[in-house]
Amino acid sequence: MTTELPNSRLAELDAQLAPRDIRWDTFYADRAKPCPFFVAFPDESLAEWVGSGAITPGRAIDLGCGHGRNAVYLAKQGFHVEGLDVSATALQWARDRAAEAGVDVTWRNESVFDAQLAAGSYALVHDSGCFHHIAPHRREQYVDLVVHALQPGGWLTLTTFRPEGGSGYTDVQVYERGSLGGGLGYTEEQLRAFWSRGLELQQVRQMRKAAPGSQLFGEDFLWVLLARKR
Repeated sequence: MTTELPNSRLAELDAQLAPRDIRWDTFYADRAKPCPFFVAFPDESLAEWVGSGAITPGRAIDLGCGHGRNAVYLAKQGFHVEGLDVSATALQWARDRAAEAGVDVTWRNESVFDAQLAAGSYALVHDSGCFHHIAPHRREQYVDLVVHALQPGGWLTLTTFRPEGGSGYTDVQVYERGSLGGGLGYTEEQLRAFWSRGLELQQVRQMRKAAPGSQLFGEDFLWVLLARKR
């Protein structure tokens, strides 16, 4: 399934999955519930690439920013940051975190497919956990939107499910079951194929599990990917 589908068909497929998809406002309502990424720390990969100087401050957007842990981190490092998420509940938590940290972030309550991101407007696009919740019929469109939004030489940093971290559903099973099953897992070969269009892949590796007390987020059922726009 590709972005060549007409908008009416895309909308039909969206509606087919929506009744059983995760309701994000409910998901983020209980801030104290046990959830691996309900922490205050950035992805270990993002911290490595920014901390090493490989990625320098500029305009950045965090797609599917959730409660803002990576967006707040980037703002602390001197980036001009936007955080985009479909959940108003998640963004209220993100606003609270930014206020506590004393940083400014522009929060956008919308879907990436409605966001109308301007061409070449970002030095960094970060995605931690958004891509694996993108339905198969929207996947190529999502990749195209990310590449479109990056300036030449801009960076994509991605964190997404490995096969063992995802639902195990094939693309066909997603539509048979009317659900992504909590998120789709990908092989390294699949990730390289998806993200090599318009981007030069610099690194794809298994995320490192964060050591206790490290003040980093890391789980080994995830991939991390670093790519640069040509």
